[in-house]
Amino acid sequence: MTTISPLAVSDRSEWDALWADYLVFYRRELAPEVTDDVFARLTSEDGLHGAIARDETGRAVGFVHWLFHPSTWTTSSSCYLEDLFVAPDVRGGGVGGALIAHVRDAAEAAGAEKVYWLTEESNETARRLYDRVATRTGFIHYEIEL
Repeated sequence: MTTISPLAVSDRSEWDALWADYLVFYRRELAPEVTDDVFARLTSEDGLHGAIARDETGRAVGFVHWLFHPSTWTTSSSCYLEDLFVAPDVRGGGVGGALIAHVRDAAEAAGAEKVYWLTEESNETARRLYDRVATRTGFIHYEIEL
């Protein structure tokens, strides 16, 4: 049975291990001070939110991060699910779906209009889940690095 709870300062070492695997998965490197800042913001209620998933033994097996922002298309907020990661050895066991449901519940409680996220086209494993729990919008993501 998976349990999900708000990310706490005491979760740091387990979150660090999952975060490191997440960055490897997306082929990214971050300076240690960026990781420190991210974790501090996730656990300080400054607008970023985080939750950690644990299996029946208490082992951390996944996390999710999200934020709310205003929208020009509605009078309520939107919820952006920014990061979602599940340990490879438990993928396909419902942890990812439970983490998404956790964010959906938080967004609904906050009165948000929608929850949305991005993923790489090649992330086929995750996309199978996403296609079951959400609607693919057909939008294409662009960005400008600054």
